[in-house]
Amino acid sequence: MQPLPNLAETRLADAIARIGRDGFEAVLWDLFLAVVQPDNLIILAYRDAGPPLVLYRRFGNPQVFAELDRTYVAGAFRLDPYYDLHRQRAPDGVYRLRDIAPDAFHRSRYFIEYYDQTTLTDEITFVVWPAPGVSLNLCLGRDASSGRGFGAADLEVCQRLGPVVTALARAHWRGIAESAGPAEDTAAVLARSAERLHGIALSPRQAEVALLILRGHSTVSISLRLGLSPQTVKVFRKQLYQRCAISSQAELFALMLPLLKAG
Repeated sequence: MQPLPNLAETRLADAIARIGRDGFEAVLWDLFLAVVQPDNLIILAYRDAGPPLVLYRRFGNPQVFAELDRTYVAGAFRLDPYYDLHRQRAPDGVYRLRDIAPDAFHRSRYFIEYYDQTTLTDEITFVVWPAPGVSLNLCLGRDASSGRGFGAADLEVCQRLGPVVTALARAHWRGIAESAGPAEDTAAVLARSAERLHGIALSPRQAEVALLILRGHSTVSISLRLGLSPQTVKVFRKQLYQRCAISSQAELFALMLPLLKAG
């Protein structure tokens, strides 16, 4: 196990000194730069009700967050594997995208139509719960500006820093408001919007299958997630496509993304 660079110790001391004050996020960025050299950083607060709050963003390549407010915060966040961690109540910890993404994530329309356009190549995220119904995501990214992903050594360093970053984030954002309202049922949001805006009546199961397809789950993955047989999932998918008068995942994404925004 390699020791942390001396500069990291200085940056850590700076971050401790900045807790609860302006400039904390910038010093935290300096700490991350000293240990794993990310290309970008975004700090989000996911809530049980409502869109995520963007608390901080830092980048060199403007394309990375070009659609953040208009597309992601407006509704596409509901398809993000990290938002799914929030919904599943994943504990404080360090999570690499490739380890948590669904099995067909890179073939999903969410990836093709949105994520790939950000030029992000890899992400490592610190998940911290500072208040009931609120999870902070301190997400380190690599993008086209460096053209590389995070290695095993980068992940190990982040995991070693995890308890420290958790303590720092919880102390700095200890006053963040609790989530107002019950946890969102995203499949129900999708079903309500489909009926209200298009007159498409989806059953709860059809809405769940639609959501999991959009998130990048294969038929097998959906069957495991919902406790159904793969054949039953195929039946629900066929019914879903017939009810929506579509024949492809691309059409499903084009139909459903505006509904997620409307919800």
